[in-house]
Amino acid sequence: MASLGSLPYRRTSRQSSRQASRDKRDEIQVHVDHYIGIDVGTGSARACIIDDKGDIVGLSSENIGLWQPQQGYYEQSTNDIWRCICVAVQRAISQHNIDPETVRGIGFDATCSLSVFSNVTDEPISVTSPNFDSDRNVILWLDHRPVEETEKINATNHNLLRYVGGKMSIEMEIPKVLWLKNNMPKELFDQCKFYDLADALTHIATGTEKRSFCSVVCKQGYVPVGVDGSVKGWQGDFLTEIGLGDLVEDNFKRMGGVDGVSGDYLSAGELVGTLCDKAASELGLPSGIAIGSGVIDAYAGWIGTVGAKVELEPGQLSSEVSKNDKTQAFSRLAAVAGTSTCHLAMSQDPVFVPGVWGPYRDTIQPGYWMAEGGQSATGELLKHVIETHPAFNQAASIAESYNANIYEYLNEHLKEMTHEQEAPNVSYLGRHLFFYGDLWGNRSPIADAAMAGSVVGLTSDKSVDGLAVFYYATLEFIALQTRQIVETMNKAGHAITSIFMSGSQCQNDILVRLIASACDMPVLIPRYIHAAVCHGAAMLGAKAASADPEGKTEDLWEIMDRMSKPGRKVLPTTDVREKALLDVKYKVFLEQCYKQQEYRALVDRTVSSWKP
Repeated sequence: MASLGSLPYRRTSRQSSRQASRDKRDEIQVHVDHYIGIDVGTGSARACIIDDKGDIVGLSSENIGLWQPQQGYYEQSTNDIWRCICVAVQRAISQHNIDPETVRGIGFDATCSLSVFSNVTDEPISVTSPNFDSDRNVILWLDHRPVEETEKINATNHNLLRYVGGKMSIEMEIPKVLWLKNNMPKELFDQCKFYDLADALTHIATGTEKRSFCSVVCKQGYVPVGVDGSVKGWQGDFLTEIGLGDLVEDNFKRMGGVDGVSGDYLSAGELVGTLCDKAASELGLPSGIAIGSGVIDAYAGWIGTVGAKVELEPGQLSSEVSKNDKTQAFSRLAAVAGTSTCHLAMSQDPVFVPGVWGPYRDTIQPGYWMAEGGQSATGELLKHVIETHPAFNQAASIAESYNANIYEYLNEHLKEMTHEQEAPNVSYLGRHLFFYGDLWGNRSPIADAAMAGSVVGLTSDKSVDGLAVFYYATLEFIALQTRQIVETMNKAGHAITSIFMSGSQCQNDILVRLIASACDMPVLIPRYIHAAVCHGAAMLGAKAASADPEGKTEDLWEIMDRMSKPGRKVLPTTDVREKALLDVKYKVFLEQCYKQQEYRALVDRTVSSWKP
């Protein structure tokens, strides 16, 4: 008898059945639809691949260049950004073995940064003064060069300023356009056409000139047609008054045109077009993939966060209590926390909040309004406070020895100090340190770019303990300012009862608990802490891919409801002593905020008559 090993191989019926099952699974995998979300932040470009259930199956990032030619100036390059996007997409596809043919839709989000191209050649135009000869054609949101231009714009008291919180921020794009007008050679400025960065990326991907309402309404002084008497969206009298009358020509062509006349404007995720051959080749994807109208990165965070199923009671999700519809979003504030933090809320009717950007219509959902508060620096503030302290190097070395990052180490150190000192809570450690941290000016709710920091209770302590307490005070400042923003919004007419937080700061348990306790409301953390923003961008790709032959797409909220994952809830403190301490610290915080403005005014009145 021949041995089994020498017999010709013949598959048994059981083996055949197993192989058939594997073949079927492989076949099913091949036909799973995928969507790519591309997120361009201040420091990196990320590509996130989700399946048709909303599960993330691929994620990759690539650092992008950031140039600071002088203090307060921040610039980037769309060529560099696009190269990084291509690397991130290719890596996510290859590392996670995704078949490019299964990608059905792509969505972009990016920082609200001004991008400049030639209306003659469609090539990038430099924004780097005085020669304007660099590869850098992006003025970053963080850039504070247009101080005089911002003051001139706000001095007009034009009606459209009602729709940006009462006055334009130095972070917005029209002041930067005006700065270019005032500093560029005329013949060069006359060639410029202007995009928000997310729109610039969809333009590169599709070759179309369609713009997103999110970009132009939020950051470029556009009031949707039919709102408060707006006829063309762009306000020609306003642009003329501030010195940008040349942008009114040809029905505002250089800004994107007039909706339905010389341009097209879309809400989030609506079909812009399809991936062109050139961009497809560079991305390593097939051409013809649906591209959704992009959004500012914070708005992608809203999309990727507020649709999360929430455990209201043990074992009970929000979607089991009632339909998880748009009305639930009205009570949910999205706090998208990265270098800065944006606070976004949706409402059915316009709510005007001093110092909070908006209300903006049609940006995310047609007919609905968004408001956007924010802190100009949170992640960047923490980094600055830690790295400028005398004990930074010592603390960083200790953190490295524990294979931890500096934030993890300082959190553990604070907990150890609490135990060693028999303190009732962590907050008690910083009871006599009062830190006000608007080192990069105030975005909301007082909208004062001249705001700075202040400290009461500063000592000569150079130890790691001293660093830990100062770090805690910075966390406390972020939490108390969040309360100030929430209270201002609710006082004006919002009905915020919970905070849906995303971004790397969600990992900071002390910060998240402080925000919940200071605001006295639960904070919800999404499943994809790091990827909530690009997860939201991928949902834009899913929406674009749902377009029927007439271009009509599935409602974005339905996509969010289907693709969002359950979140984790962090409740406010139940320690009445800690709550009382935070309430007292909030009173001091408010005094520090408004006293600074009072002190500046006193000094300015004294020196106003001095000769330079």
